[in-house]
Amino acid sequence: MAEKPGIFSPPNRLTLLRIVAIPGIVVLLYFPGRLNTFLAAVLFSLAAITDYLDGFWARRSGMVSNLGKIMDPVADKLLVSSSFIMLSALGWVPAWIACVIIGRELAVTGLRNMIAEKGEDLSASLLGKYKTGFQIAAIIPLFVHYTYAGIRFHTIGTLFLWGALFFTVWSGVDYFIRFRKLFKG
Repeated sequence: MAEKPGIFSPPNRLTLLRIVAIPGIVVLLYFPGRLNTFLAAVLFSLAAITDYLDGFWARRSGMVSNLGKIMDPVADKLLVSSSFIMLSALGWVPAWIACVIIGRELAVTGLRNMIAEKGEDLSASLLGKYKTGFQIAAIIPLFVHYTYAGIRFHTIGTLFLWGALFFTVWSGVDYFIRFRKLFKG
């Protein structure tokens, strides 16, 4: 028998873990060094995995809840935004890129609220999934930052960052074009 979805259902606990990981990541990056940045990358990676697992678990076990539908994207945006803010504060990501990414996240969140009020489908688009994938693929090596075994992690992260920026802008524009009818009247 499927567990009744609630605030402390297993999928929602995974979402909450993602939020709880954020202060740990921030503290680790506040004191950057080889060990702390590596640990921040590990903690971020574990948090990012919960993004996949909570949705999979909720759908598979029939524990999809309204709270989960709301908190999941909020947790994602908090995790990604705080990560880009810290990377920008360290000078490892240009501030303007962090602003574009965070600005898009906030704008699309507002749009998603309007979409929800109209009863429209809130499912993430394929472009949104690419955006998320590139953001995660950028943040992890950018957190590692240092060169290990001849691998320049910051360079790898920067390459993925440009892909993340591209898909962030494209998916944001796509969202507003697809739902432009909400702005009429």
